[in-house]
Amino acid sequence: MKVMMSNPYHIPVLLQPCINGLDIKPDGVYVDLTFGGGGHSKEILKHLSAKGKLFSFDQDEDAKSNVPSDDRLTFVPHNFRYISNYLKLYGITKVDGILGDLGVSSHQFDKGERGFSIRFEAELDMRMNQKSDLTAKKVLNTYDVKKLTAIFREYGEVDNAFKIANLIVDARSNGSIDTTTQLKEIIKPGTPKFEENRYLAKVYQAIRIEVNQEMESLKECLTQCVELLKPGARLVVMSYHSLEDRLVKNLIRSGNVEGVEEKDQVFGRITKYFKSLTSKPIVPDAEEIEQNPRARSAKLRIAIRIES
Repeated sequence: MKVMMSNPYHIPVLLQPCINGLDIKPDGVYVDLTFGGGGHSKEILKHLSAKGKLFSFDQDEDAKSNVPSDDRLTFVPHNFRYISNYLKLYGITKVDGILGDLGVSSHQFDKGERGFSIRFEAELDMRMNQKSDLTAKKVLNTYDVKKLTAIFREYGEVDNAFKIANLIVDARSNGSIDTTTQLKEIIKPGTPKFEENRYLAKVYQAIRIEVNQEMESLKECLTQCVELLKPGARLVVMSYHSLEDRLVKNLIRSGNVEGVEEKDQVFGRITKYFKSLTSKPIVPDAEEIEQNPRARSAKLRIAIRIES
């Protein structure tokens, strides 16, 4: 039976494949790395008995309003990079499954004042954790040309990264860059005609990833998942761009985010930590993309932890 869910805060992507991939044990212990609107967490709870446990992480203050009253659910209002530390506080060292729906929630995109979307005039913010000191405004007004170029090139895969970095540095010599509209106007000379939205989405993505330290957080989290998952436990991760997907694919294939295969020192055999259950990532079908256009870039990978 296909699970259908709707939430104005965030529509859960590939909900049924995620739940199927977790292969939930009623009495098991599970982790949702990104609670958001609670769609995935609430569906996990439906499969848990009174003895089951779910720990849901989210660093965004707004997510707290979606947390249901359920004794089986523990909401952890922190970044998932601290997964091991916070689970230990609750006496948890091993889990039966971890689900990660990476990226930005629909709520964050739609709340114009957060500065995530190219559609709205807003302060340059882009923080998922609104208590963080680093904002998009700080990145754009303090980073030098070299650092800005690296961010746009690596995190946004922007072809003319050096050009727009220079445009930004030149513009701020005349005053602070404070709003999304200012940013769009400043980089307009480097924005390709007829591809404006696609190009700006890449630029915004790069800034957002830097502001929230998304790659570093994901690397730390995935590395901890290797030890947290019991043999037979499931890792279910949905990514929305190639940088995230590459880290997940590397972890499943090699047991580390760098993709370096480790060999047994005695016999020289390659040490395996996961068995992939998705030779190719699962992607949304046309019907789901029509209902939720933001699902179009999603890639879901599922793996089972094996004895290493």
